Amino acid sequence: MGAIGGVYVSDMGFAARSVSEEFSSGCEGRSGSGGGSTGAPADQDHRPDHKQHRDRTPDDRDEEVVKVYDGEAAWSRRLYRPVVVGRNWNERELVSAALRAFHVARDPDLFELTDALAGEEPPLHDPTPLARVTRLPNKRPALFLRFKEPESGGGEVRVYPGRVAGAGETFVTVSCCGDDAVADLMAAALERFGLDPAQAVQDFRCSEILLDRGVSERVLEEEERPWRIVVRLARESVRRMELARFYLQPRRDPHGPTLALFVASLPPGLSERNYENILVEFLGTENKFTSIGPIYYEYGSMVITYEDASKAVRALYALREAKYEDKHLLVMLLPSIEPSMVPVGVKPLLVFVNVKSGGCQGLELISSFRKLLNPYQVFDLENGGPLPGLYVFRHIPNYKILVCGGDGTIGWVLQCLDNVGQDSQCSNPPCAIVPLGTGNDLARTLRWGSGYTGCEDPLSLLRDVIDAEEIRLDRWTVVFHPEDKQDDPKELSKQLPGSQSEDNSQILVMNNYFGIGIDADLCLDFHNAREENPNKFNSRLRNKGVYVKMGLRKMVGRKMCKDLHKAIRLEVDGKLVELPALEGIIILNILSWGSGANPWGPEKDDQFSKPNHWDGMLEIVGVTGVVHLGQIQSGLRGAMRIAQGGHIKINLKSEIPVQVDGEPWVAAPSEVVVLKSALKVPTTPSYSEYTSLRDLNS
Repeated sequence: MGAIGGVYVSDMGFAARSVSEEFSSGCEGRSGSGGGSTGAPADQDHRPDHKQHRDRTPDDRDEEVVKVYDGEAAWSRRLYRPVVVGRNWNERELVSAALRAFHVARDPDLFELTDALAGEEPPLHDPTPLARVTRLPNKRPALFLRFKEPESGGGEVRVYPGRVAGAGETFVTVSCCGDDAVADLMAAALERFGLDPAQAVQDFRCSEILLDRGVSERVLEEEERPWRIVVRLARESVRRMELARFYLQPRRDPHGPTLALFVASLPPGLSERNYENILVEFLGTENKFTSIGPIYYEYGSMVITYEDASKAVRALYALREAKYEDKHLLVMLLPSIEPSMVPVGVKPLLVFVNVKSGGCQGLELISSFRKLLNPYQVFDLENGGPLPGLYVFRHIPNYKILVCGGDGTIGWVLQCLDNVGQDSQCSNPPCAIVPLGTGNDLARTLRWGSGYTGCEDPLSLLRDVIDAEEIRLDRWTVVFHPEDKQDDPKELSKQLPGSQSEDNSQILVMNNYFGIGIDADLCLDFHNAREENPNKFNSRLRNKGVYVKMGLRKMVGRKMCKDLHKAIRLEVDGKLVELPALEGIIILNILSWGSGANPWGPEKDDQFSKPNHWDGMLEIVGVTGVVHLGQIQSGLRGAMRIAQGGHIKINLKSEIPVQVDGEPWVAAPSEVVVLKSALKVPTTPSYSEYTSLRDLNS
């Protein structure tokens, strides 16, 4: 999935950063599932080939699959990685394969494998380690990957500078023995950073950051022993040890003691006073926040701030237990990123990942990016959507966004940017895409590929973002003006719940296309089926198969969109357009539709100009029925070219299925206006820019 060009949405752009940390990613296999994964290697010489794929059946003579557990926590939860190994491999080869399976980029000599099914867990030894492994009937051999503590009783520990002013390195490696305390580690790290080690205890504190399940932070006591912490983590999980870091932090925060909490899942559209009263009821007046705002009224979410850290922590736990109208509140402690924390010339990357997209791919990517980047740059869209990340980056004057998800996810991020961008230092950051959805038409148009396969190295994805060229994408506003009789709430409920004006008009932003008729009818059936059984729609191939079956049913079922040309009136740039007999109209901003088809078709000598996605023009095409739709998707035929223009007015004379960027509903009789939006999005910069945010910790 090479990114020849950047993905930029209507005056928004994409940005990437260079990488300063480990290169790895992964998705754990579960006992009995038969699942497994291969991941990014420690180096190119040991890159695992596709023979390690979980669907591969090893040769009975030369290879077999073994289950590898990386520690006590994995054993207790029955979580293992299936690893294809050679029967005659030596100990080092086996250990190297196990480390690759867990994406641990360390010297194999620091680890060993033991027999998990033997009573005393004897280590495996050459010349033929697997020959002596305990074997149970119909069971694969089970091994433990163990960290071997050096005979010296100590080792090397990485320390990151967090918000330490003047630290020129991303991290330093400090030799640490078992008796060294936190104060010793801080002094040694400060000296390596070129700072005064005498100030360690009085001016700094040290935190342990764990990245294995999200991001968790614990401030270490001065008497704790960092190396013993590393050894304990390794015993629990070798992977967890690899994802543990030590951060130096100033005891006095140079940006002030203010802590911010993001609160969501409250009803939208309330007043500030109402939101404040609801929160105080949960918190109590003695634990009230210092201030509230910004408030995202449309989403029922807001930011509250505290100047007392202990109050903020109490509020965090109190609100996490709170329910409003039988719905748990979503609460997050937000990191603080200030411009002074970003080195000169650096454009940091803000990453959004839809973990539900692409099966397990979203989970794999978020884990990888949190290791390759500062974890506070990477946001899970399941936790509050795009708003927390946009708030954290609101003071950064120049940054980029990477969106990992489908076209709907991209539209979601852009919509939030539309709402909050005017209050940020960077209102139009460029955007890039890792396509995880089913259609990925916007990603195809902007040359980010048809879909992430899981085989791409996450580090290469970041480099693609850096290399991407900057282009523009038009965006369009679609306004539905309902007829007077739709003042009835039941009629209004049939419309898409988007931005609504005082006269009950619905206002949406279109990035891809706007369908009316048979296309939208199929989209609506698919949408409803997925809402009823989301677990059945977890792969691109299966989704497309379901879509085809629904199309076949439409061919023999009732014709809801028959004679559509009689039920609508179309004006383009003020001129009435006579419509041929058809069952669907598609208004295109991009020339990719239905997972890569081009309804406009190849260039030909006619009255129309060559289209693109930044020329301020829309292309309007017609479809005669389901068979015609199938021919377009298979590339056998194009749609009927109807018109091009920059201002479109449509009168819907009856209830008709519509869809805007894949969001379908049945629209009541309305006047629909499509006009150029003032919102635009730029894309990615040149490859020479260094775009990483230095490792920071809040």
